[in-house]
Amino acid sequence: MIKSFNEDSLPPFYKPLKIESALERLIEAPPFKFGPAASALFCAAMREAFVFQMRHSKFLKNFLEMDKFDPASIRNEKDIAKIPFVFVAALKERDLTTLPESKLVLELKSSGTSGQRSRMQLDKGSLMRVKRLAWKVFEGLGLTDLAHEHDYICFTYDPAVAHDLGTAWTDKLLSGFTKTGRIFYTFRWSKEKNDFYFDIESALALLEKAEKTQKLTRFVGFPAFALKLTEEFKKRHGRMVRLNPGSSVITGGGWKTLADEAIDKKVYRKILADNLGIPVENVRDLFGMVEHGVPYVDCPLGNFHIPNYGRIIVRDPGSLAPLGYAKDGLLQFMTPYLTSYPSISLLSSDMGRVEKGCKCGIGGDVLVIKGRAGVKKLKGCAISAATML
Repeated sequence: MIKSFNEDSLPPFYKPLKIESALERLIEAPPFKFGPAASALFCAAMREAFVFQMRHSKFLKNFLEMDKFDPASIRNEKDIAKIPFVFVAALKERDLTTLPESKLVLELKSSGTSGQRSRMQLDKGSLMRVKRLAWKVFEGLGLTDLAHEHDYICFTYDPAVAHDLGTAWTDKLLSGFTKTGRIFYTFRWSKEKNDFYFDIESALALLEKAEKTQKLTRFVGFPAFALKLTEEFKKRHGRMVRLNPGSSVITGGGWKTLADEAIDKKVYRKILADNLGIPVENVRDLFGMVEHGVPYVDCPLGNFHIPNYGRIIVRDPGSLAPLGYAKDGLLQFMTPYLTSYPSISLLSSDMGRVEKGCKCGIGGDVLVIKGRAGVKKLKGCAISAATML
C-alpha cells in the first residue's frame, strides 16, 4: 500500500526541473524542435533509462538478455527501431514495479471493465518528469494560459472518488495548465446507486452561466459527453450556446462502444466549435496511455504531434517488422522518463500510422490512430462511461 502523498508539495510543473540526469535534460529541451541535438538527447536518455531499469528490474534484465540487447547499442535514430518491446498486456497481468514501495508516491490504474488493469506506480522523480513533460507539450501547442482564469467542465470521473484512475488524474492535471477558476466533474458519485452518473443538469446550469458571464471556459474529457451537453442545450433553448470565443475544448478517451455514433474527428471539431461559438482551432483532442504517459495532442489543424519525449514505431501485425511512414500497423511506444516501471518500450494493441510533418508549422511527425487491433476488443474507460449516456 503506497503511503499518502501530497502532489502539491512538488515544485510547480511550469518551472524547470533540476537537471540530475539525461532524463531531465531531455524533458527540458523544446518538445517540437527536432534535429541531431534532439535525437542525441533522446538516445542518451533511453540508454540511461535502460541501464537503470536493468539494474533494478530482474524481469527487464532477463528479458533484454534473452534478446541479447545492450543499451549501449542505442546510438542514433536508426537504432531505436531495434529496441525490444514488452506487450502492454504484460503490465495488466504482472506487477512489474521496479522500485521498493518506500520510494513510490502515486499509483495510477488504467481504465478497464474486464478486470485486467495496469497498475502504474510512480516514484517522485517519475511523477515530476511526467507532469513537466505534459506541461511542455501543451505549452508548445499553445494550450497553456496562467494569465487568465478559466472555468472547467470536465466530462470525466470526480478524482476525489476515482483518485487512482489514470483518466481522472490526467484531467485534474490538465485543469492546472491555465489559471484555474471553478472545476466541475460531470461524472458524480451516487451513494444510493453505488456508481457514477452523468450530472447533465448541473453541467447545463454551468454552461448557461458561462454564456451569461462570458468567462473563459474549457471542456475536458470524453468527446461524446461534450457533444451531448451542447445538443441538450440546443434542445432546451432552441439555439446553440455562445461562449467567450477564447474558450476551448480538450477531448480525450475516444468513443469506444459508441462507435456507431462516432463522428470523423475533423467533422466533430467543426460541429462542437459551432455548437459552442468558438473557433475550430480551439477544439483539440488528446491520445494517451496510462502505461506510457506521454500525451499526443492536436495542433490547431487537428493532428496529433509526436513530441521529442517519445518515439513511435509502427509494426506489421503479422511479422512485427517495422513499417516506416504512412503504413498502418501496431503501435510501439517508447519513452525514457519512468524510473519506477519497466515500460520504456511497449507494444500496444492500438493500430495506427505515423506520417511525416504537418502544415501547421509545429515540428514533429504526426500520429494517426486507427483503432484497437484484434477480434476481442480490450475494454476501456470510455466503455464504462458510455453506459451513462
